[in-house]
Amino acid sequence: MALVRKRRQINLRLPVPPLSVHLPWFSFASSTAPVINNGISASDVEKLHVLGRGTSGIVYKVHHKTTGEIYALKSVNGDMSPAFTRQLAREMEILRRTDSPYVVRCQGIFEKPIVGEVSILMEYMDGGNLESLRGAVTEKQLAGFSRQILKGLSYLHSLEIVHRDIKPANLLLNSRNEVKIADFGVSKIITRSLDYCNSYVGTCAYMSPERFDSAAGENSDVYAGDIWSFGVMILELFVGHFPLLPQGQRPDWATLMCVVCFGEPPRAPEGCSDEFRSFVDCCLRKESSERWTASQLLGHPFLRESL
Repeated sequence: MALVRKRRQINLRLPVPPLSVHLPWFSFASSTAPVINNGISASDVEKLHVLGRGTSGIVYKVHHKTTGEIYALKSVNGDMSPAFTRQLAREMEILRRTDSPYVVRCQGIFEKPIVGEVSILMEYMDGGNLESLRGAVTEKQLAGFSRQILKGLSYLHSLEIVHRDIKPANLLLNSRNEVKIADFGVSKIITRSLDYCNSYVGTCAYMSPERFDSAAGENSDVYAGDIWSFGVMILELFVGHFPLLPQGQRPDWATLMCVVCFGEPPRAPEGCSDEFRSFVDCCLRKESSERWTASQLLGHPFLRESL
């Protein structure tokens, strides 16, 4: 015998942002928020080599010509779509607001409105990102990483900022084993108490059930999506592969939607400690209202492993 569950109808229509939010490039220069420079000008730094390339720009390793301090410089050109322009504007606004040891620090923002170029100078994390650690971490190491990431998320959520793209590639590591949250291009600042975070953005592999189902998400905790993404990411680092699908299977949108919305949440494998299994369960509950918050997770017994 089998229990047949009545499937919930989900709304897969993706919301289209109103035209009023299409920001022209020159809006950066006219922003009332001051440009960050911390006493550093664009001419003070020299490019050493490329750290990474994307469709919209390049990240360089640079050093200060006088002090020798090493930084990362993200340079973006002005030939971009309106959607990416809005993402960059959000990232700049968030970088201006944040100041936490658990968030990659912005050291300067240099704008050239005439040519439409923006460069963001950030602290350099010499250990790369957490992608390289898949399947190569112990529970104790995960507890240490988790404590830092959750402190960063708790800080961002206290500022009413939802990251919306927590994944291994956006968590940077340095040689002191410090982990910091980076890449705020698709983050959102919640400006009103009922401002629902409904944009279909971020990496869909780490999206929570309510992010796939926009109708259900209207009544959800907007910050809980970050916790789901964090839980998937932590479990992925431990088992060494994306935990919602069989090892080796590439996630496509339709498959992910089915497994996230209709399947059972992934669990930590047998042989793990009870504390770790409970910790993962608290992050990956289907109902957003049942997921623990970042502040609550910081008090979970599993994190005692990092002390």
